[in-house]
Amino acid sequence: MMKNKFYTDFDLERLKPSNRQSDYRSPFQIDRDRIIHSSEFRRLQGKTQVFLPGEYDFYRTRLTHSIEVAQIGRAICSYLHSKEKKIFGEEYFIDEDLVESVCLAHDLGHPPFGHSGERTLNELMKNYGGFEGNAQTLRMITEIFYRDENKHRGMNPTRAFLDGILKYKSCFGEFRSPENHFIYDEQKKYINFVFGGKKIPLKISSPKDLNNFQSIECQIMDWADDTAYVINDLVDSISGGFINIVKLMNWQEKNSNTKQNEIIAEMIGWIKAGNYKKKFGALIGEFVRSCSIKERKTFMDKSTNRYKYILVVDKEILDRASLYKKISVDLVFRSSQLHQMEFKGNSMIRNLFELFFDNYVHSVKSTKLLPDFNDQLIRGEKNKKIRARMVCDNLSGATDSYAMRMYRRLFDPEYSSLADLV
Repeated sequence: MMKNKFYTDFDLERLKPSNRQSDYRSPFQIDRDRIIHSSEFRRLQGKTQVFLPGEYDFYRTRLTHSIEVAQIGRAICSYLHSKEKKIFGEEYFIDEDLVESVCLAHDLGHPPFGHSGERTLNELMKNYGGFEGNAQTLRMITEIFYRDENKHRGMNPTRAFLDGILKYKSCFGEFRSPENHFIYDEQKKYINFVFGGKKIPLKISSPKDLNNFQSIECQIMDWADDTAYVINDLVDSISGGFINIVKLMNWQEKNSNTKQNEIIAEMIGWIKAGNYKKKFGALIGEFVRSCSIKERKTFMDKSTNRYKYILVVDKEILDRASLYKKISVDLVFRSSQLHQMEFKGNSMIRNLFELFFDNYVHSVKSTKLLPDFNDQLIRGEKNKKIRARMVCDNLSGATDSYAMRMYRRLFDPEYSSLADLV
């Protein structure tokens, strides 16, 4: 197999020393396979993307969304390889397997009940380092994946893969009560690892600038994620009746300009013709073909090529994506139906967290409320802040349906868990 000179030994180094023998797979394929075969990845099938799983059988879940993002990420790599021939060639290209693994992993840390559940957990954890879906993805990959009684922790990722999932590199403590876009303070060591211990230059040291300093694989994942949710969430919203012609026309009267009117008229035409799924699906290709590469110089260039390039997206497509997002926010995310579901989910998360906190964090009581393995891990931890994080791990790792059953088992006096066995 011809060596891809885009990647160096620095990129392939794993977080911890490994005695693994040579494999028929590349290091990035191993990372991808470890994601796919994990129970945490399988649980994404039961986590909300926009609408609760099971509400309808066509709605996307976090799992189907992640698979779509991975396909789009690979497509972007393939397109850039064919388009940017002055930069990329047969021995120098962005690895599709690496981008796929980053895309598959990007939502692993998201809790039940979508972004609403994420906001609730962040509020509950504000005195213990906060909660953020991307930070939790990093925690899962480095601390939770394949954990056993011998305290072996994490999937031991390559540096390039670990860096690829880091949409944000600034710590919770660098902000004042942040709502999102941070990693946990104790995760700063992973930033040191991805940078190989190099000192971060002053010009990108502010929290915002550091968050925007992403590897090319992370940038591709980010745009693939945007592409998947601004297009496919609209399709689900139309199919589920959250968006229809009347609502679009009313929204258009209040919000849009001339260029936006053309896009909305196009959407209305697709809905009338009944071919909106096909038309929106074709837009994914346009979003992929809107990508190009721009070169830059960074403090990491002597160690890796992954920071030498910026992903550039055509302004027209960025404007279309922004319009789609605004329509989704106004017509779907602010709808009473979705707010009612969010209220119910948030209430369950809050009650469960407060119960577990009282039982395991405030003081460690004799009542066993969590499964044996998790119960033993928490009881063996003396640090109160870490116990709070472990309680949060258990809640954030639950699927929507598991969180609902757990809530009913603990709070509904008429509910018998024996019914689960029938």
